Amino acid sequence: MRHLLGMEDVGESLESLLSEALDLKRRHKEGRAPSPGPLAGKTLGMIFEKSSTRTRVSFEVGAAKLGGRAIFLSQDDLQLGRGESIEDTAKVLARYVDLLMYRCKRHADLAELARHATVPVINGLSETEHPCQVLADWLTIRERKGTLAGLTFAYLGDGNNMCRSYLLGGALAGMHVRVATPRGYGPGEEYVARARAIATRTGASVHVQVGIDGALAGADVVATDTWVSMGDEKEKEQRLHDFRGFTIDAPRMAQAKGDAIFLHCLPAYYGYEVTKDVAHGPQSAIWDEAENRMWAQMAVMAKLAGAR
Repeated sequence: MRHLLGMEDVGESLESLLSEALDLKRRHKEGRAPSPGPLAGKTLGMIFEKSSTRTRVSFEVGAAKLGGRAIFLSQDDLQLGRGESIEDTAKVLARYVDLLMYRCKRHADLAELARHATVPVINGLSETEHPCQVLADWLTIRERKGTLAGLTFAYLGDGNNMCRSYLLGGALAGMHVRVATPRGYGPGEEYVARARAIATRTGASVHVQVGIDGALAGADVVATDTWVSMGDEKEKEQRLHDFRGFTIDAPRMAQAKGDAIFLHCLPAYYGYEVTKDVAHGPQSAIWDEAENRMWAQMAVMAKLAGAR
């Protein structure tokens, strides 16, 4: 794995990354953190074109726990906003830092950065995929269920970056992935086809449908995401209308298995995609999920730093 731009970059490293994340989490909580850490003497450069609570804090703290340091770079801190090219930015920053994380507005810019950077690049979020979050989710499921392969994972909501990474990541993990969206909000045939191609090798299955009928029946894991992602605010009223009926409430959650867990990458908007009693209820794993962003990303940083 040279970069982490999308779930397909993880490939056969999925199990080893999750095992490394679990080991890092266990050793740090037991006070047995490796010393020196795998990022000792190294610096992570974090480029943010979109703000975030979890992404910034989890990467910053995670880098420190690994013995390194992180530098926050907003658009105002870079010449990108004043016309400097992605190519030149990549070549300059790679002379200073050992890893780059980019939370971007356009996935094409992320790919361009990785193409010209001589250091590993991590996708902190793009409009196309959100691999770090899905790795955190898979870590959470593995902690709760002991395995990923063979589980039924049901996602209700927008066919957005989370949905696409769930499709690809679920197929990599050997899960049975169900996606239910309103008409016109699917993840795109390209991603469905790519997920199904992976599934043929891993024993997974991929099912994408319009409407929610039967989507949660017998699911081991239920997930959703905001209906109005960053950048979609102008469409809010139309989206709230189109997603009517997709709220995950207690009766809907009851359609899944009795020991099913609920996931949401946060921030959550209660009463829209999920009710608070589900998000804060006994089946919810969202706080473990939020914490696991850090441990999963630490495993990614340690692997990429060692690959240089």
